[in-house]
Amino acid sequence: MAILEEATSLAAKAAASAEQTGRPYVTLTYAQSLDGAIAARPGHPLALSCRESQTMTHALRAAHDAILVGIGTVLADDPSLTVRLVEGPNPQPLILDSRLRFPPFAKLLRHPSHSPWIITGTTAAATRQRTLEEAGATVFRLPAARNGGIDLPALLTMLREKGIHSLMVEGGAQVITSFLSSRAVDQLIVTIAPVLVGGVRVLDVQHLPRSNGLPRLTQVVYQQIGVDLVVRGRPDWQD
Repeated sequence: MAILEEATSLAAKAAASAEQTGRPYVTLTYAQSLDGAIAARPGHPLALSCRESQTMTHALRAAHDAILVGIGTVLADDPSLTVRLVEGPNPQPLILDSRLRFPPFAKLLRHPSHSPWIITGTTAAATRQRTLEEAGATVFRLPAARNGGIDLPALLTMLREKGIHSLMVEGGAQVITSFLSSRAVDQLIVTIAPVLVGGVRVLDVQHLPRSNGLPRLTQVVYQQIGVDLVVRGRPDWQD
């Protein structure tokens, strides 16, 4: 898998990148339909990737120190965020959850090697934090961004201080949009499934600042994996 080899090779150099930038090396990856949807409707997960591209995704997980999703993904899908289809270490799971809606029965609280790190805001309820910490989670409070979410530069600085050199971001739409609008992405890997869905778009345009244009991709590589087309590139912001 040429894309996988190149992507994991870059991730392996993440320590040097983190030393230069002061933040983890960030891989943004997700699966979408031909018409750019990541789910059929809000709050309802949709399996898009074929088995072969799912295997690639699990190998990518094993190549990163940490993996991040938003609370919407946890509530909709109850993911494990582990490496199961290949041999390799599980990344540290991170959840962006500004209001501490993380459910105390989530699979992530039974993670085989890492208790989840839940990243929340300064105003989230202290009682919810105690409940989640008693269940095994670790809660970090960070400043809010202008859109009410978590301030991503503060998050990435904290992760670097915690020894996280490489971060894999899997979604959902608000998280993907936030990382792109913050220009906090080093490589983008998109799996395109040969289906039409007509559902939830990958970018949350309501939360995309007009002043922060979306990037073009450079050093682009295309590869068919199973029935899916996988695209990898490095973002280039023009201004």
